[in-house]
Amino acid sequence: MIKKIVIGCDHLGRELKDTLKEHLISKGIEVTDIGVNSDDSVDYPDVGKELSKRVQNKEFERGILVCGTGAGMAIVANKFSGVRAVCVNDAYTAERSIASNNAQVITFGALITGSPNAKMYTDIWLNNDFQVERSGKKVDKINELDQ
Repeated sequence: MIKKIVIGCDHLGRELKDTLKEHLISKGIEVTDIGVNSDDSVDYPDVGKELSKRVQNKEFERGILVCGTGAGMAIVANKFSGVRAVCVNDAYTAERSIASNNAQVITFGALITGSPNAKMYTDIWLNNDFQVERSGKKVDKINELDQ
Protein backbone atom coordinates (compact mmCIF):
# COMPACT_ATOMS: atom_id res chain seq x y z
CA MET A 1 0.00 0.00 0.00
CA ILE A 2 1.18 3.48 -0.84
CA LYS A 3 2.12 5.46 2.28
CA LYS A 4 2.84 8.85 0.74
CA ILE A 5 1.22 10.72 -2.16
CA VAL A 6 1.29 14.18 -3.72
CA ILE A 7 -1.90 15.91 -4.83
CA GLY A 8 -2.60 19.13 -6.71
CA CYS A 9 -5.29 20.97 -8.62
CA ASP A 10 -6.33 24.13 -10.37
CA HIS A 11 -9.13 26.35 -9.06
CA LEU A 12 -11.83 24.18 -10.68
CA GLY A 13 -10.52 21.08 -8.90
CA ARG A 14 -9.96 22.52 -5.43
CA GLU A 15 -13.08 21.12 -3.80
CA LEU A 16 -12.57 17.60 -5.18
CA LYS A 17 -8.84 17.74 -4.33
CA ASP A 18 -9.68 18.67 -0.73
CA THR A 19 -12.18 15.79 -0.53
CA LEU A 20 -9.64 13.30 -1.89
CA LYS A 21 -6.99 14.62 0.49
CA GLU A 22 -9.26 14.04 3.51
CA HIS A 23 -10.14 10.58 2.17
CA LEU A 24 -6.47 9.61 1.80
CA ILE A 25 -5.53 10.94 5.23
CA SER A 26 -8.38 8.92 6.77
CA LYS A 27 -6.68 5.83 5.29
CA GLY A 28 -3.37 6.68 6.95
CA ILE A 29 -1.71 8.00 3.80
CA GLU A 30 0.62 10.98 4.14
CA VAL A 31 -0.56 13.64 1.67
CA THR A 32 1.54 16.50 0.34
CA ASP A 33 -0.86 19.11 -1.01
CA ILE A 34 0.77 21.44 -3.56
CA GLY A 35 -2.42 23.49 -3.93
CA VAL A 36 -4.26 25.38 -4.95
CA ASN A 37 -6.05 26.27 -1.78
CA SER A 38 -8.32 29.07 -2.97
CA ASP A 39 -10.82 29.67 -5.73
CA ASP A 40 -8.57 32.23 -7.42
CA SER A 41 -7.94 31.33 -11.03
CA VAL A 42 -4.71 29.45 -11.74
CA ASP A 43 -3.40 27.84 -14.91
CA TYR A 44 -3.48 24.05 -14.56
CA PRO A 45 -0.13 23.52 -16.37
CA ASP A 46 1.66 25.29 -13.51
CA VAL A 47 0.35 22.85 -10.90
CA GLY A 48 0.66 19.84 -13.20
CA LYS A 49 4.30 20.71 -13.87
CA GLU A 50 5.18 20.96 -10.18
CA LEU A 51 3.56 17.64 -9.29
CA SER A 52 4.98 15.81 -12.31
CA LYS A 53 8.53 16.96 -11.52
CA ARG A 54 8.17 15.50 -8.02
CA VAL A 55 7.01 12.16 -9.41
CA GLN A 56 9.67 12.23 -12.12
CA ASN A 57 12.37 12.84 -9.47
CA LYS A 58 10.95 9.93 -7.44
CA GLU A 59 10.16 12.16 -4.47
CA PHE A 60 6.72 10.54 -4.66
CA GLU A 61 5.72 7.14 -6.02
CA ARG A 62 2.25 8.37 -7.04
CA GLY A 63 0.30 11.59 -7.52
CA ILE A 64 -3.21 12.86 -8.20
CA LEU A 65 -4.10 15.93 -10.26
CA VAL A 66 -7.53 17.54 -10.56
CA CYS A 67 -8.77 20.14 -13.03
CA GLY A 68 -12.08 20.72 -14.81
CA THR A 69 -11.93 17.68 -17.10
CA GLY A 70 -8.75 15.89 -16.00
CA ALA A 71 -7.58 15.89 -19.62
CA GLY A 72 -5.35 18.96 -19.40
CA MET A 73 -3.57 17.72 -16.30
CA ALA A 74 -2.97 14.32 -17.92
CA ILE A 75 -1.47 16.00 -20.99
CA VAL A 76 0.88 18.06 -18.81
CA ALA A 77 2.00 15.10 -16.68
CA ASN A 78 2.68 12.95 -19.74
CA LYS A 79 5.15 15.58 -21.01
CA PHE A 80 7.59 14.50 -18.27
CA SER A 81 9.96 11.70 -19.18
CA GLY A 82 9.19 8.57 -17.18
CA VAL A 83 5.84 9.83 -15.93
CA ARG A 84 2.69 8.06 -17.08
CA ALA A 85 -0.65 9.72 -16.32
CA VAL A 86 -4.17 8.53 -17.02
CA CYS A 87 -7.40 10.50 -16.82
CA VAL A 88 -9.76 8.26 -14.84
CA ASN A 89 -13.53 8.34 -15.33
CA ASP A 90 -14.50 4.76 -14.45
CA ALA A 91 -13.49 1.86 -12.20
CA TYR A 92 -12.00 -0.29 -14.95
CA THR A 93 -9.70 2.50 -16.16
CA ALA A 94 -8.64 3.14 -12.55
CA GLU A 95 -7.61 -0.50 -12.17
CA ARG A 96 -5.95 -0.87 -15.58
CA SER A 97 -4.12 2.47 -15.29
CA ILE A 98 -1.84 0.89 -12.71
CA ALA A 99 -2.12 -2.81 -13.56
CA SER A 100 -1.46 -2.45 -17.29
CA ASN A 101 0.14 0.98 -17.67
CA ASN A 102 1.94 1.46 -14.34
CA ALA A 103 0.57 5.02 -14.25
CA GLN A 104 2.07 6.88 -11.33
CA VAL A 105 -0.36 9.77 -11.80
CA ILE A 106 -4.13 9.76 -12.16
CA THR A 107 -6.18 12.78 -13.02
CA PHE A 108 -9.79 13.66 -12.40
CA GLY A 109 -12.20 16.13 -13.90
CA ALA A 110 -13.99 17.87 -11.07
CA LEU A 111 -16.74 18.92 -13.49
CA ILE A 112 -17.19 15.30 -14.61
CA THR A 113 -16.45 12.95 -11.70
CA GLY A 114 -18.28 13.32 -8.40
CA SER A 115 -16.60 12.85 -5.03
CA PRO A 116 -17.96 9.35 -4.26
CA ASN A 117 -16.72 7.98 -7.58
CA ALA A 118 -13.37 9.79 -7.39
CA LYS A 119 -12.76 8.29 -3.94
CA MET A 120 -13.70 4.83 -5.21
CA TYR A 121 -11.45 5.14 -8.28
CA THR A 122 -8.58 6.39 -6.13
CA ASP A 123 -8.93 3.39 -3.81
CA ILE A 124 -8.94 1.00 -6.77
CA TRP A 125 -5.80 2.63 -8.18
CA LEU A 126 -4.01 2.56 -4.83
CA ASN A 127 -5.00 -1.02 -4.01
CA ASN A 128 -3.68 -2.49 -7.25
CA ASP A 129 -0.17 -3.07 -8.48
CA PHE A 130 1.56 -3.10 -11.83
CA GLN A 131 1.31 -6.53 -13.47
CA VAL A 132 4.88 -6.57 -14.71
CA GLU A 133 4.71 -10.13 -16.06
CA ARG A 134 1.77 -9.30 -18.28
CA SER A 135 2.48 -5.70 -19.21
CA GLY A 136 6.14 -5.02 -18.46
CA LYS A 137 7.22 -5.32 -22.09
CA LYS A 138 4.53 -2.86 -23.19
CA VAL A 139 5.47 -0.27 -20.56
CA ASP A 140 9.13 -0.72 -21.54
CA LYS A 141 8.13 0.23 -25.08
CA ILE A 142 6.36 3.33 -23.75
CA ASN A 143 9.46 4.26 -21.75
CA GLU A 144 11.60 3.90 -24.89
CA LEU A 145 9.58 6.73 -26.42
CA ASP A 146 11.01 9.03 -23.74
CA GLN A 147 14.52 8.53 -25.13
